[in-house]
Amino acid sequence: MSSLSACGDHVVVRIARAAHSADAETRFLDAMQAAGLRVPRLVREIVDLGDGWSACALERVVADGPVDWCEVGRMVATVHSIDPAPFTPLPWCLDFAHWDIDAGLAGIADDTDEAAMAGLRAALGRWPDWRRTLAAEPQVLSHGDVHPGNVVFTAAGPVLIDWDLRCRAPRGWDHAAVRTWPTRWGGTASMYTDFARGYGMSLEADAATDCLAELRLVVATVMRVMAGRTDSLAADEASQRLRYWRGEPDAPQWVAQ
Repeated sequence: MSSLSACGDHVVVRIARAAHSADAETRFLDAMQAAGLRVPRLVREIVDLGDGWSACALERVVADGPVDWCEVGRMVATVHSIDPAPFTPLPWCLDFAHWDIDAGLAGIADDTDEAAMAGLRAALGRWPDWRRTLAAEPQVLSHGDVHPGNVVFTAAGPVLIDWDLRCRAPRGWDHAAVRTWPTRWGGTASMYTDFARGYGMSLEADAATDCLAELRLVVATVMRVMAGRTDSLAADEASQRLRYWRGEPDAPQWVAQ
């Protein structure tokens, strides 16, 4: 969906599918900075490239600070406290195409063995009313994709990057990936505990967040299988993830790509 290119030591140029207008993107990042959040700083106006693409020049953020998931939790709590109304139109979390899980599973059936498909469908079957469950939850402004790939730990503190999937969502939407990172993606054991302490609340016993945590794993697998049709590295990673859904006791942890 996007690519980054260094432009000297202090700037990166990001080419991406334009999820939001240039004006909306600028206003949003300005508002997050005004709320005291560390986010990428625009150094040039966003340029509409046409055909759904945009380009922007951002201050280059260099990772050189300690990993502090407690501070990330505090930042996410701040995001969730911000009124989403000024940022309309703002999608609901399940409006994104990759969250049409039924269609996704149907789409990879020919690329996936029967045992793995059974495991994926069983996960979905554990949450038969998942859409209704999530719709009934209070909705907050959400970053949409909080995980280690979208946090840069700097000397000044963590910087939240890649806001393309911002949306209205249950608060567990921004907890779900962090919840599973220690067990499924190789994160440190205390990662979610630290995040929850900073957030001011743990959602480990929250049914909606349990649902999201598992279904995010399903969606992540479906997307890798699809990407693997044209990308050999994605295909290799997809094969590793499918071992988990087959229930293999020695299934390896996953690698974010």
